[in-house]
Amino acid sequence: MLQGSALGYLVTFIVSMLPIIELRGAIPIGVFTFHITYLEAFIISVIGNCIPIYFIVKFIGPLFKFFGKFKPFKIIIDWATEKATNKIKEDTRLQNYTSFALFLFVAIPIPGTGAWVGSLIANFLELPLKKAFPPLALGVVTAGIIILTLTAGANGGINYLLQKM
Repeated sequence: MLQGSALGYLVTFIVSMLPIIELRGAIPIGVFTFHITYLEAFIISVIGNCIPIYFIVKFIGPLFKFFGKFKPFKIIIDWATEKATNKIKEDTRLQNYTSFALFLFVAIPIPGTGAWVGSLIANFLELPLKKAFPPLALGVVTAGIIILTLTAGANGGINYLLQKM
């Protein structure tokens, strides 16, 4: 059976790979629930959150082609692909700053942004893994630093309030 710290590392790692939750949830879970250090939670979460980037950018295209054969999926896939590609084709500034835009999209930790959606966008734009991975990974690191700072601040605030009781 896994010891508490090993279990904390494993859960933090797995949560960081989940869509929507990603490292935005994994870092606080690691720190508050499993009492792993801030640095450990950050490193584990960044690594875990970067793993799906590779697979989504590299392999989601064939999955879209397969599911695109079925009408309900085809409608959704075509709509999303058209939305993403039309925006880029219309605006030459977006074409020039695609990498920076992907970085910002992933780096700002608000609901609906993150490595999963950023990777899907990179795939819709048909960016090769070599061009997509660096800004997405850097965005994950930046989001991790922001979440780490907020987690540390919240932890300090909670500890302060508990001491005053």
